[in-house]
Amino acid sequence: MSTVADKLAKKSTRKSGGKQVRLRLVYVDFWSAVKLAFLGAIAFAVVTMVSFFLVYMVLQATGVISQVDEILGSFTDGAFSLSETVGLPQVMAFAAVVSILNLIVFTVLGAVVAGIYNLAVKVTGGLLVGFTSN
Repeated sequence: MSTVADKLAKKSTRKSGGKQVRLRLVYVDFWSAVKLAFLGAIAFAVVTMVSFFLVYMVLQATGVISQVDEILGSFTDGAFSLSETVGLPQVMAFAAVVSILNLIVFTVLGAVVAGIYNLAVKVTGGLLVGFTSN
């Protein structure tokens, strides 16, 4: 029984100077994929928190929030104040909620992708990876 990966391995006829090793990835450990996805999600959550903080500070320093507050005040006759509604604690709380949701979603997606790959390996034969030493 010949698979696509075996045919690709036989196709390479060129000789190289170094030693070549071809390995086939036929299984991804589920918990390792979940842990790696979780660590990546934590890094993305930190980036999200820092970027929300920096964007808010830039908008605050340039006066964009106060200008939008004046425009909204003219439309609502002073009934709504953006600067009271959107402060640094509110922005950071929103960033924390977004970060936690992203953490959950990315961790679950990592688990789903590992499961789908492990199922797809049964049909495709796995991913063929070649290594050479020079």
